[in-house]
Amino acid sequence: MAADSTSVNAKALQFIEEMTRNVDGIQEHVLAQILSQNSETEYLKGFHLAGATHREAFKSKIPIVAYEDIQPLIQRIANGDRSPILSARPISEFLTSSGTSAGERKLMPTISEEWDRRRILYSLLMPVMDQYVKGLDKGKGLYFYFIKSETKTPGGLLARPVLTSYYKSDIFKNRPYDPFSVYTSPNEAILCEDSSQSMYAQMLCGLYEREKVFRVGAVFASGLTRSIRFLQLNWKQLAHDIRTGSLNPKFTDNSLRDCMTRILRPDPELADFITRECEEDSWEGIIKRIWPNTKYLDVIVTGAMAQYIPTLDYYSGGLPKACTMYASSECYFGLNLKPMCDPSEVSYTIMPNMAYFEFLPHTNSDGGKGKGEGELLDLAAVEVGKEYELVVTTYAGLCRYRVGDILRVTGFHNSAPQFRFVRRKNVLLSIESDKTDEAELQAAVEKASKLLSTSVVEYTSYAETKTVPGHYVIYWELMGEPLPGEGVLERCCLAMEEEFNAVYRQGRAADGSIGPLEIRLVRSGTFEELMDYALSKGASINQYKVPRCVTSSPIVELLDSRVVSTHFSPASPHWNPDRRF
Repeated sequence: MAADSTSVNAKALQFIEEMTRNVDGIQEHVLAQILSQNSETEYLKGFHLAGATHREAFKSKIPIVAYEDIQPLIQRIANGDRSPILSARPISEFLTSSGTSAGERKLMPTISEEWDRRRILYSLLMPVMDQYVKGLDKGKGLYFYFIKSETKTPGGLLARPVLTSYYKSDIFKNRPYDPFSVYTSPNEAILCEDSSQSMYAQMLCGLYEREKVFRVGAVFASGLTRSIRFLQLNWKQLAHDIRTGSLNPKFTDNSLRDCMTRILRPDPELADFITRECEEDSWEGIIKRIWPNTKYLDVIVTGAMAQYIPTLDYYSGGLPKACTMYASSECYFGLNLKPMCDPSEVSYTIMPNMAYFEFLPHTNSDGGKGKGEGELLDLAAVEVGKEYELVVTTYAGLCRYRVGDILRVTGFHNSAPQFRFVRRKNVLLSIESDKTDEAELQAAVEKASKLLSTSVVEYTSYAETKTVPGHYVIYWELMGEPLPGEGVLERCCLAMEEEFNAVYRQGRAADGSIGPLEIRLVRSGTFEELMDYALSKGASINQYKVPRCVTSSPIVELLDSRVVSTHFSPASPHWNPDRRF
């Protein structure tokens, strides 16, 4: 077995070397493949490529687009049009991404053979990790993975998040045995649609196998902090089930109940251990205390997820945090070749066989708001230290599509550039997979302020992640006196939530991954003090604008010291999982 694993890992590492030595040549081949495969599509024929597959024709004739530009075509596919609109291959399903300006999810078309490319990328992760952490094939991974709701478009195609599609695929469910990828959670637990039952079952399995766990993870850092919080709230019931070998009667998922019945066994000694550890006042280092052989946490802690690093450090006793892969609903991009590096140094090497990649130079002019400028550059032509917006052309039919990610080039592996994820373009607030931009926040404030008898003088926002789950905090300064009557500001909280996109509302209403929105009312003059603070730090009075989101601790502390009252949303916003597209 060990010899086989060594050989597989060596082949995977050799594949990475081959893919990164001649990036430009591979990219040229990928583009020619995509253009040839989709040459008869309505979209490409509309630009009169006349069958050309070379870069010059592609760059001169195909425009750069955002989702809104191709949404009418995607809507036709969603409504049942099976003609080759974007892709010559049949669209197998839609992968849902974060919301449009209308507040609904984006639908990203995909084709069945895309899973072959994604599977290749997945197969590279553990061989890379094995270079840094030995012996992982001797233990198991405790990963908290969940599926989310899916729906069908009017034309009958499934629309669901990319990871839900992956977990429900035969590639995942019938995956061959790999000693490097053995999980404590059975498929039945991951595939349970009730997130609470799924979490309970996965935690229970992880506790039973606590000494075999070598790595603990979730997709996002927020998901892992929520899992530990779940343990804090439910350890007594978990210990009871372990002590008696019986399952919580609240389990209603028959498939999961049958599966867990086979796993459960009475273990009073383990139940006593869990009780002793969880009764402690301090939960510092709880991950290492309960799962003592854990070598690292496998979670995304880049971008908006960096806000969870202090919490994870507290719970884990400072265990390394590995960010292994860079992917989205549009496309899987690449991997981190140094997964055990510090989160602040994470860089991803884009694999040139995944899609055709271009990069729009990005500047931070106009008071700090980045904007794209200049011609698009090829993958091999980017420069170290510069920032770019990622643009992709995929086998599934996206052409010169602006993903919205801002990346900074940090170096090269062979001829393949390595990128640090800087942020999502225009995103202000994010707790998990939700992404709220400035326009959306402004619209929500305007909608909520109509419930007031006065007006909002100024506002800003903050993603509060010290609570689990995290939640949006909105700081309001109101005009004059008196303060709004009882319950008014609570209704304002809910009105704002109703205005946010479907991803946010699902996180609040269905998944429990986002807590109730909070309005913190600050006293008159607070935002003038905020400007004075910015000026004292060197800001120009002529260019100063109130930041619509704050992250700096001194600024948050200044705002919190001026709070006169706090108000929370009294209910979950409306969310309909069966909404038709």
